Amino acid sequence: MNEYLGEFFGTMVLLFLGDGVVAGVLLNRTKAQNAGWLVITTAWAFAVLFGILTARAIGGPGYINPVGPLVGLMTGGLPADKAAGLAAAEVLGAFAGAVLTWLHYLPHWAETPDPGLKLGVFCTAPAIRNPPANLVSEALGTFVLVFVAATITEKALGPYLGVPVVAALVWGIGLSLGATTGYAINPARDFGPRLAHALLPIPGKGPSDWGYAWVPVVGPVLGGALGAVAVKYLIPPP
Repeated sequence: MNEYLGEFFGTMVLLFLGDGVVAGVLLNRTKAQNAGWLVITTAWAFAVLFGILTARAIGGPGYINPVGPLVGLMTGGLPADKAAGLAAAEVLGAFAGAVLTWLHYLPHWAETPDPGLKLGVFCTAPAIRNPPANLVSEALGTFVLVFVAATITEKALGPYLGVPVVAALVWGIGLSLGATTGYAINPARDFGPRLAHALLPIPGKGPSDWGYAWVPVVGPVLGGALGAVAVKYLIPPP
């Protein structure tokens, strides 16, 4: 059970800190309003670091991303039932983290008239809406995450010393590749908070843009699957 609890709480921390910085930058009358992309990508890297550490402290593997169990399943390290359970815990944790973000910024929703900014706190949106191109961006970003993270943890620093370097990798992906779609690179990161946006009583909110929601789910799954193949055949086991 601790494995699932670890993934739940680790992903909750990831989304609370990650969506939290986006709320601080986008919502009106916060002290971080308009702080910019560098602040967002930096805080998301810290969110990954602290999310992984939280998950592992409780007893989880520290994936905090359903792509992790998918890779484990494809490379033979996880049975299907455990992979599905971990992914479900991560989606629920992402939902919980988004709810905490809503609660933390409670007075600021009514102060922000733009419904697009409110949605942007919870989930990703493309800079240019072109679903095939957006899908490729999400797949490529996730491929880099899976493949490079595997090289870090398997060959260079090991599973514990590699955690801050993996967080730095996510920072690099955000800075270099994230400007096209907002770099979900994690199906739970987008789907759980998008669901929270749909259900929460946010004043003046608009639709949750479910027509785009498949892109930040399918793209990371495709990129993760390609990354798993690359890991399996290009990186010898330790």
